[in-house]
Amino acid sequence: MSEHRAMLGSAAVASAAVALALHGLVLRPRMLTWGATRGEAARSYPGDEIVPGADSSSTMATTLPAPPSEVWAWLAQMGCDRGGWYSWDRLDNGGRPSADRIVGQWQGLEPGQRLASVPSGRAWFTVAVLVPERSLVLRGDTRLPSGRPFDPFGGPVPRAFVSSVWGFHLEPVGVDTRLVVRTRGRSRPRVLTRPMDLLFWEHAHFIMQIRQFHNLRARITGAA
Repeated sequence: MSEHRAMLGSAAVASAAVALALHGLVLRPRMLTWGATRGEAARSYPGDEIVPGADSSSTMATTLPAPPSEVWAWLAQMGCDRGGWYSWDRLDNGGRPSADRIVGQWQGLEPGQRLASVPSGRAWFTVAVLVPERSLVLRGDTRLPSGRPFDPFGGPVPRAFVSSVWGFHLEPVGVDTRLVVRTRGRSRPRVLTRPMDLLFWEHAHFIMQIRQFHNLRARITGAA
């Protein structure tokens, strides 16, 4: 009986090792570069320099059936206090449906502007890079474990934090638009935040970003 249990235990360990290797070598790289070409994943984008020494990054991309000017109009009105995030609204917009039309009052963006990242408005992204119809980079700096924002330029950096950028970059491709989304993040203490990245945040971003791509395409097609 003890030998049988030992064999089962060894088989379980071996299976777990194979699964981890498969995820690390095959699935994870594909997840972090979903839809992007090798060139898109390898190149640098505006805003990359905002998080020097990043511990984590991803580059995901899709082609949308509209020129950059039309795609930009949807991106420009993102925010919980504006048009939403076009992803899973129950998770990131308090259950309020994201906008399904272009709203003029939400089209104005300025560098340094805050876009609420939660319905309460207690956390936000800051517009860090703004090149209309080309690049929109949002920056977030969050204390851990409270989830409250902090000013990276207004005092000492907390001992536990996450600083990240979420960049949207548009390139014309004929009459369509190539939308490349680049994320970069740096967090501390890494001994705690790295397991959370691997087990939760990378998967969460993958799921939410794919949903956003899908919903943007649906809105653009409907608007057309």
